[in-house]
Amino acid sequence: MHDSATPDQVGARLRRIEGQIRGIARMIENDRACEDIVTQLMAVRSGIDTAGALILDTHLERCLAEDDSPQRIAQLRDSMKLWWRFAPGAAGFAGGPDGDAEPAEQPAP
Repeated sequence: MHDSATPDQVGARLRRIEGQIRGIARMIENDRACEDIVTQLMAVRSGIDTAGALILDTHLERCLAEDDSPQRIAQLRDSMKLWWRFAPGAAGFAGGPDGDAEPAEQPAP
């Protein structure tokens, strides 16, 4: 992991998310308001997105810091495909990892 995201920092973030999920389960058991539960679910989603982005960012930094051999380029392409599957909202772009990152046309309501 690079300086801004050490393995310990990512681990701490994941443990925090784990605690939030347990808290959500308690909220459901205690019949808390739906809005409160959904708010906590959104916080968990955000935490997971951030942890995943930090891990992928570090991986890509390591790949880019090394050689530009065909194997490395193939590895980068695989990493980008993984990013497109993980990234929030990535499904809203035409072509995905091999496309031109233009927003996909949305059907009329």
